[in-house]
Amino acid sequence: MATQPGTGREVSMSKEIADRRVLVVEDDEDSALLLAETLGDHGYTVEVAHDGASALAKAADFKPEVAVMDVGLPDMDGYQLAERMRSLTELSPSLRLIALTGYGGDEERKRSRAAGFDVHLVKPVLPDVLAKAIEP
Repeated sequence: MATQPGTGREVSMSKEIADRRVLVVEDDEDSALLLAETLGDHGYTVEVAHDGASALAKAADFKPEVAVMDVGLPDMDGYQLAERMRSLTELSPSLRLIALTGYGGDEERKRSRAAGFDVHLVKPVLPDVLAKAIEP
């Protein structure tokens, strides 16, 4: 169970999710840990990276099926990272990229799509919403 931000209401992620490899890319270590634990508790195999360079290295080894990425990263922004991940031939062309960011305007959503993101979610996001983004 997770608590919906600002409401104190508990919500749960669907238990009917497939086992998938998910790469979490988030520079805030506490947020990354919470997200990884939540996803792991619900059957996902999760790896975490805190910047673009380590995300690229982990992606090459881990071969994620889904990457949930913050846009505001320290070494390269999430848009650049999405473009670079899309160009890695060792990753599946079906790799699902999810932007999880505090930026929710129309311009940011257009930029996400142009960079190769499949989904643009705005923080804070409910676990069920994230699960639906991971499992389209």
